[in-house]
Amino acid sequence: MHGPVSPGWLLVALCAATGAYCLLRMRSHEGEQRRAAGGEALMGFGMAAMAVPAAAFTPPVWAWAGYVVVFGGAGLRALWAAARYGGHHLHHLVGAAAMVYMAVVMAGAPAHGHGHGHGVSGPPAATGALLLYFTGYVLLSGVRLLPVVAVAGGGGGGPTAGWGDRPELARACRLSMGIAMLAMLAAM
Repeated sequence: MHGPVSPGWLLVALCAATGAYCLLRMRSHEGEQRRAAGGEALMGFGMAAMAVPAAAFTPPVWAWAGYVVVFGGAGLRALWAAARYGGHHLHHLVGAAAMVYMAVVMAGAPAHGHGHGHGVSGPPAATGALLLYFTGYVLLSGVRLLPVVAVAGGGGGGPTAGWGDRPELARACRLSMGIAMLAMLAAM
């Protein structure tokens, strides 16, 4: 992404840490948890790579085509999983589509430009729609996280869940990736 260097590195760190945690979640005993965590790990590491500031590293032209192929494939897998399992996989489909969209836009952007041709009229409709979706997703994820934190702090005395099976951490992970996606789309 073409933007300020310090926030770019913070975004890289956030996305990489989230991707690493999602890899830990893949060790869960629940099949649905493992499936979702795999897609989220790919998204976290892909977002981290895409967020590296252009001042530090400008990817070769073919890298954007690689993003399109990888996240296009992830989108097809999410579409299949959404048809089979429903639920959160629809969000993975939208996330993969957003990554493909950003890769296509970045492939056509000048090497060090910031405006990407938006001009005075504002961002393209696709960017605006994705910004609205992820804003709603972040707000909803934040609301869903609040009751889990209140219950988790209650000291229930039940068996302690492993790192891969902590629903409040999985929700926090999804919230941080949604915020990161908002930041990346806003920088477009």
